[in-house]
Amino acid sequence: MYCPKCGTRNDDNAFRCVSCGVVTEQMPPQYAPLALEDDPAMRALLPVGRSGLAIAAGYAGLLAFFVLPAPIALILSILAIQDLKRHPDKLGMGRAVFGLIAGGLGTISLFALIAFGIFT
Repeated sequence: MYCPKCGTRNDDNAFRCVSCGVVTEQMPPQYAPLALEDDPAMRALLPVGRSGLAIAAGYAGLLAFFVLPAPIALILSILAIQDLKRHPDKLGMGRAVFGLIAGGLGTISLFALIAFGIFT
């Protein structure tokens, strides 16, 4: 194949001209770069497309094991789930559910500690 711009001979499978760099053929979909939100590795590492409330609920859920921040995790996770239902294009339902479960268990533990007079 010859470059449409400079006329240099290129390999038939080349996407760009070896001389001038102009695109000679459209890249097949399997070689096209993924968008940041479509790349599974990036979605795992970065909060791409995730609800900010879901991220906060997940971290608060981790802190809920210290019992005192558990009600905060519970409230944040309920708000995150509502936000995710309003915006189905966002991700983060797993983090929100984790915050809900951890926050619920921590809040129950907090009330039990207060009821038994251990934590006043």
